[in-house]
Amino acid sequence: MLKNENRTIIISDLTPFHTWYHLKPSLENCAYIGFFLGDMLFYTITEGKDQVPIAQFTSALKRTGLQPSDPRLKDCMEKLRQASQKSVGDIMMDRDLFHRCMAGSIVLLIQAFRKKFIIPEFDIFAKQINEIYYEVEKQTDGKVADYIPQLAKFSPELWGVSLCTVDGQRHSVGDTKQPFCLQSCVKPLQYAIAVHEDGGDMVHRYVGMEPSGVKFNMLSLDDEGDKPHNPMVNAGAIVISSLIKVMDFVKKMTGQEYVGFSNATFQSEKETGDRNFAIGYYMKEKKCFPPGADMIDALDFYFQLCSIEVNCESGSIMAATLANGGICPITSERVLSAEAVRNTLSLMYSCGMYDFSGEMAFHVGLPAKSGVSGAILLVIPNVMGVMCWSPPLDRVGNSVRGIHFCQELVSHFNFHNYDNLRHFVKKEDPRRQHGDDRNKSVFGLMFAAYSGDVSALRRFALSSMDMDQKDYDARTALHIAAAEGDKDPLTHSHSFIHQCTQTLEARRVKCLAQGHNDSVHLQEAGFESPPIMRRPALPSAPPSPQYKCDYCHHLHC
Repeated sequence: MLKNENRTIIISDLTPFHTWYHLKPSLENCAYIGFFLGDMLFYTITEGKDQVPIAQFTSALKRTGLQPSDPRLKDCMEKLRQASQKSVGDIMMDRDLFHRCMAGSIVLLIQAFRKKFIIPEFDIFAKQINEIYYEVEKQTDGKVADYIPQLAKFSPELWGVSLCTVDGQRHSVGDTKQPFCLQSCVKPLQYAIAVHEDGGDMVHRYVGMEPSGVKFNMLSLDDEGDKPHNPMVNAGAIVISSLIKVMDFVKKMTGQEYVGFSNATFQSEKETGDRNFAIGYYMKEKKCFPPGADMIDALDFYFQLCSIEVNCESGSIMAATLANGGICPITSERVLSAEAVRNTLSLMYSCGMYDFSGEMAFHVGLPAKSGVSGAILLVIPNVMGVMCWSPPLDRVGNSVRGIHFCQELVSHFNFHNYDNLRHFVKKEDPRRQHGDDRNKSVFGLMFAAYSGDVSALRRFALSSMDMDQKDYDARTALHIAAAEGDKDPLTHSHSFIHQCTQTLEARRVKCLAQGHNDSVHLQEAGFESPPIMRRPALPSAPPSPQYKCDYCHHLHC
């Protein structure tokens, strides 16, 4: 019961949210709403029980995609841990304990358990990701990079995938805690921070934005001969290194999760970096560096950036920060400007995968960046970021398993930039709740049949829709259309109705050939004897199923 000026409002779980927004913003009302929402959430999680084991709550939380280690739940989880230490025996959570511990994150938890995140059925999605992972694991092609001695020490059997959505839902499978160096995966990150700090116009005075058409480590500049083709090749990344000064941006992009530094890899880079030194001196001769920049310092910083370590879990948060417009999903901190993210994703899409960039854009259709450590940073804008890691590489330097995973991901889900989200029915859209697509398609199909919209029905058929879908009374579009045969001929096509009648008559003959009871099956199929088209009445209670027929689609089969 809430007070609003001189009125008293009684609310329930069916009260629309806009009613709450017009309430007088008093502390009393806010406290009541918070307590009421907490109760709703608690009984949703416990399925009406007065208490549940804490482990059950944690498991339910993980099914939504939220992790107990999420920084947004830090205070809640700490209070829950302290309460657990005081308990003896089985640790149970009741309503009061839930309110004490979870009050600070009630809005986030409501979004999670009411399936308001970008991936509502996250547990189902995670299982599908696991299936793709284990299928891709069978790939044994490729060779671990050995031109940097430190990289050659990794086992070719290592394979991990982590993802993080823009809402902070996370899932990992495989060797996702094993540290590895970013190598070239750092190039889009350093470019993004340069644009964030100095603006795109200033950065592109010194580096271009076109695919180079040559290998990533070639001594090649653009047609004007005064700047590298783009920031995703070595020459461009070395110039970008002269524009930025700090490395802590990587830590912010990972939400303060694991970021390390491999001094051994750094030393290996310097000792085997003759080609990069040659590129640096070539660009110095062509005056490609900003005024006052030191080429040796820029090279040294570039080697340091390539030697930054992450794991799949922290790397996926970096990718999710790019997917989320520069805001880290698990800390809500803005790390990059919108311009920096947009420019970075555009260049990753066109230039991020070495000599495979064109094929990657064609087959996968998503921004990505690979590194010779075996990492692939994949961004699904406004949805999620993915980090794949497997050391064996193909001939152009991309992870064999990583490429295959990206291709399988897009073949299962409509994540390709140019997949049609409305009509491409052969792929799944995990952004929609389970059953949403079917409910919408059934409604559209039945309404088109009811209205006699032959053009719409033809479009549905051409888009591979199942034309035998059934409504709540197990009627198909064919039955609905035939039952409307007595409507105004101006709104219904006589030829269409005639076609429906003929089709149903053919089904009637098949039913009789199967020896089915005519009085039961033909009435349920929309016929009487002789067959007359009429709209089926809504039954007050569904009859118990007695028969099953693949031809007449009678009620409640």
